[in-house]
Amino acid sequence: QVQLVESGGGLVQPGGSLRLSCAASGSIESINVMGWYRQAPGKQRELVAAITAGGSTNYADSVKGRFTISRDNAKNTVYLQMNSLKPEDTAVYYCAAKRPGSSSYNYWGQGTQVTVSS
Repeated sequence: QVQLVESGGGLVQPGGSLRLSCAASGSIESINVMGWYRQAPGKQRELVAAITAGGSTNYADSVKGRFTISRDNAKNTVYLQMNSLKPEDTAVYYCAAKRPGSSSYNYWGQGTQVTVSS
């Protein structure tokens, strides 16, 4: 099993920045891809960014150029640096991890609230 714990959410003004962290523990060797999802009220959960063990990344079009995902394998931690935040980025952000060969994410964190408002 893998446990994921997010931190770093909060309230920020439009144009501001936040950095989310996700610390993984447990059977870390079973993880390949790690990602960040978000879910806004009344909307479906969407993939924001993902990173492989080798460092390849992909982003949702809505966050390209503003968000950066990174991974510190020594600390078993994934980060999401969010810049130029917009009110539409308001959501609960979830960290997720995927085992090699899995078509969907296998492990989820509890989520952290990000609110962008003046």
